[in-house]
Amino acid sequence: MKRITSLVAAAASLLATSAFAADLAPRTYTKAPAPVVAVYDWTGFYIGGNIGYSWGRSSDTSRITDAAGAVTTTSGTSNLDGVVGGGQIGYNWQMQGWVWGLEADIQGTDEKGSRAFAYVPTGFNIAVLAPVPVALTQKIDWFGTVRGRAGVLVSPTVLLYATGGLAYGAVNTSEVIGILPGFSSSTTNVGWTVGAGIEGVISGNWTAKLEYLYVDLGTVSGTFTAPAGAPTSTFSSHITDNVLRVGVNYKFGGPVVARY
Repeated sequence: MKRITSLVAAAASLLATSAFAADLAPRTYTKAPAPVVAVYDWTGFYIGGNIGYSWGRSSDTSRITDAAGAVTTTSGTSNLDGVVGGGQIGYNWQMQGWVWGLEADIQGTDEKGSRAFAYVPTGFNIAVLAPVPVALTQKIDWFGTVRGRAGVLVSPTVLLYATGGLAYGAVNTSEVIGILPGFSSSTTNVGWTVGAGIEGVISGNWTAKLEYLYVDLGTVSGTFTAPAGAPTSTFSSHITDNVLRVGVNYKFGGPVVARY
């Protein structure tokens, strides 16, 4: 009898366990959360620095008027090459895959070049007088630009852009005629610039860029008046520049966080 009772109890326990398992809710599966990816946002203020090299040119026409009133006119070019470096500040607006911006920069340079020519005084016995050497030296002391930028994102962190706007700068001109003391003058001119570049994110809010600018500072001119009996010199020089530079920028504000 005891054996029959034990078998009945075991069967009842097994049935109760099965019924409890049947009452349990089915297991649910949840999808893993999407990864969070930081996407760089180009909108905002930035500040940075740059360094590069420039290939400038002066296209000059000079006139020497001697004591007898005779005029000697010469034309020529000189290369104004040298290192450039400075800083920039700007603001970008990102509109989907496009970036629009404004940027201003100021550059110091050691671009310098010279042109040598000669003239023969008149009013004398020119058969016994040697030509008088003249050396015209010009230097771009500094220049700056205020430009618009328009670019397209080839990836979220790489920008190709075109740029253009106002250019301004100071050109120093000096001249030595024969054994006379040298003359010098400085002119600040306003012109224009156009160029293009590529900029990419290198770390966090830091970006690096490679940029080319063509700069036209217009024409600088002046007159060097010597003491009575000495020649007078007048120059007119068209100044242009080709600038290739690298730079880094720091953008204020963080990246946008998006889910993919």
